[in-house]
Amino acid sequence: MKITNLKQQQPLFFSVTFLLLSLALTTTTLAQLSPTQPAPSPPTTTTPSPGFSTVPLVPVSPSGAPIAAAPKAPTIDIIQILKKAKRFSVLIRLLETTQLINQLNSQLVTSGSGGLTLFAPEDTAFSKLKPGFLNSLSDRKKVELLQFHTLSSFISISNFDTLTNPVQTQAGDDPQRLQLNVTTYGGSQVSMTTGAVKASITGTVYTDSKLAIYQVDKVLLPLDVVLPAKAPAPAPAPGKAKADKTKPSSSSSSSSGEGKASPTEGSSNGGESKGMWMGVVLVVVVGVTTIIG
Repeated sequence: MKITNLKQQQPLFFSVTFLLLSLALTTTTLAQLSPTQPAPSPPTTTTPSPGFSTVPLVPVSPSGAPIAAAPKAPTIDIIQILKKAKRFSVLIRLLETTQLINQLNSQLVTSGSGGLTLFAPEDTAFSKLKPGFLNSLSDRKKVELLQFHTLSSFISISNFDTLTNPVQTQAGDDPQRLQLNVTTYGGSQVSMTTGAVKASITGTVYTDSKLAIYQVDKVLLPLDVVLPAKAPAPAPAPGKAKADKTKPSSSSSSSSGEGKASPTEGSSNGGESKGMWMGVVLVVVVGVTTIIG
């Protein structure tokens, strides 16, 4: 009976022994394939080389998400706008040679600026001027001519009827020599008079919320450019002023002449006395001669 039981338990013994050996072999193999990882070394700090910027190109927010760079405000270049229109080469040359374009572009980007309105004569408008007229102007007059075409605020084509005449331009506020009067018809037709020329807006070159450029068919000539310069009042001559101070009055001359004989008057009195004495002497001589005879 004991031998029979032992024979029955032998397969079970061998099975448990095989499982234990298999587990031991598996553990040893895994330990060989997965060696122990070394402890992480502390991070090393590297010093950036000279000239190397440590500022990231894309800023990172505290949460780790990248921040999109703020877009730059678009800049407006009046010259580039006029060049695209391809009919304002004379106006472009004047704006660049006088350097007024720098002032106008700066005014557009200045905070709080009310914008600009520019009246742009096309090349055919300048060709209507007298030959050599622009070359005859001084640099100051050229700047004044360009400023006379510029308003220091944005005016849409439908708001010209809100302006008060005479309209003040950047050239100044002289109502006689720098006058600009605007007349509107039907809300969209605009004409302007300067006292020297009458012009009309023939189209819109460019417009946004700060800049309006309108094409005009004639150059806006102010009277200050057309008329001769004001002549200063002439100063009194030094010699004449001195003579006026030393000249006696007519009343004093007449009063002094009343008690004083004129040279002619004295001469005539002396001649009469002399003739009388000569007569007396002649009578005496004749008498004596008669007596002696």
